[in-house]
Amino acid sequence: MTIREELERQEHKRLNPLAAFADRSQGRPRKEEPREEDVRTCYQRDIDRIVHSKAFRRLMHKTQVFLQPEGDHYRTRMTHTLEVARIAGTITRALGLNEDLAEAVAMGHDLGHTPFGHAGEDALSKCLGKPFRHNEQSLRVVDVLEKDGRGLNLTHEVRLGILGHTGPYWPETLEGRVVRRSDQIAYVNHDIDDAIRAGILTNEDIPAAITQVLGYSHRDRINTLVCDAIRTSREAGEVCLSAPVDKALKDLRAFMFENVYRNPVAKGEEQKAKDMLQRMFEYYYTHPEALPEDFQPQMSFDGLERTVCDYIAGMTDNYAVDKYTELFIPMGWQVRG
Repeated sequence: MTIREELERQEHKRLNPLAAFADRSQGRPRKEEPREEDVRTCYQRDIDRIVHSKAFRRLMHKTQVFLQPEGDHYRTRMTHTLEVARIAGTITRALGLNEDLAEAVAMGHDLGHTPFGHAGEDALSKCLGKPFRHNEQSLRVVDVLEKDGRGLNLTHEVRLGILGHTGPYWPETLEGRVVRRSDQIAYVNHDIDDAIRAGILTNEDIPAAITQVLGYSHRDRINTLVCDAIRTSREAGEVCLSAPVDKALKDLRAFMFENVYRNPVAKGEEQKAKDMLQRMFEYYYTHPEALPEDFQPQMSFDGLERTVCDYIAGMTDNYAVDKYTELFIPMGWQVRG
């Protein structure tokens, strides 16, 4: 018996019958022969493939809410991803679900995010003439774009968990649904933390009807939401929150949209970011020879528009600014300025 087989056997002994067991995975898009000495389950292998990918490393330089914030303590897509993974791990462990599957989905869920957060999504949507959705792009990253067009060949459950972390499609597994809920818990609360750090919000600004249910501090809100998710889900056999807590979370999200996500201080530079990405899209679309060498072959099977979109979507914030400067800012003027 290999170490992998022993780990799979242990899963059946300790996990909830409703969990997604590694040895019952629906498999990968391309079949892989088992290795002589397997020491990881399929979901553990997926975690490593994601963490070692180029797209994952770029998350540390992609914006969460505040565009290129000055300060070391604002969240990035990387820190958000790690927070989601930890929340999902706590919930899945308490529910007896497969922590490895939840971690893999959490680590991969935001790989398709554009530079400058949702401003980048809006810009690419306008360029494409149809919605650009980061969850769909995340799946495209792991299926196609990584490893020079070969993709990471992840398991069915991880792939659809990534796709279903937001939007109308819901993951088939309870672990994928835990990540979807953990993403909501994480981003609303850490965005409050960042907004307070930026001086555009205080804890006292949050309506009392919300704090009375969720708690007054960052710590209390996270604890309330996680504990309620565990308690309510155990009773229901489905990933959910109790009605009062679910309403409070929705009200908190609505409050954040009104006071932070659309706040001119937080979003004051968004139009500049959108204009910058749209102008770069137009440039590469009319000058495809300027695309990096490793994107050139993609045009023959994905088309020019999709190739340009993938290149820009994969940029970090700083890289996008640098490329825009290189393309459109006269160097002499830049030096004198």
